[in-house]
Amino acid sequence: MAKKIIILASGGGTNAENIIQYFQKQPSISVHSVLCNKKDAGVFQRAQALNTPCLWFDASSPTFLVDYCQSHSPDLIVLAGYLRKIPAELIANYANRIINIHPALLPKYGGKGMYGMHVHTAVKQANEAESGITIHYVTENYDEGGVIFQTSVALLPQDTPAQIAAKVQSLEYKHFPLIIENQLQ
Repeated sequence: MAKKIIILASGGGTNAENIIQYFQKQPSISVHSVLCNKKDAGVFQRAQALNTPCLWFDASSPTFLVDYCQSHSPDLIVLAGYLRKIPAELIANYANRIINIHPALLPKYGGKGMYGMHVHTAVKQANEAESGITIHYVTENYDEGGVIFQTSVALLPQDTPAQIAAKVQSLEYKHFPLIIENQLQ
């Protein structure tokens, strides 16, 4: 029986799309569904184009995620641009089976409000020589779970936040599916 992934997303869905495409070629692992808390998010079109169920849910509902995951029993829950706090009960039920990708080298540039271009702008303003990605377990505190994987990319002094974002995103696309696969071995 194939191992099952549920993806949580809030935005455009490029990481979700990349993960879905990767696992469509892996018969032993499948993306069961994508859950999204924003009705107008681009992830809906991306998932639909790949024939993957994508459902909207009200993130203010305290029990939806817990109930959904209990009903569908994923082997791994993957946050791919999901911008809400994960309920404590879900974390307790899926300890070390919920992972997130962060677009910086944690512990730098993590925490509430540090996502997307906010991170890349902060990296630029600090004149960092490198940035990268951190894939980590999800805990009750933003970006504080144990690190599973980190990798970096060199930055040039003239790189803009958008150029930093592009460099980091290429690392996300290359490494996130592989780390997910390793978590399910």
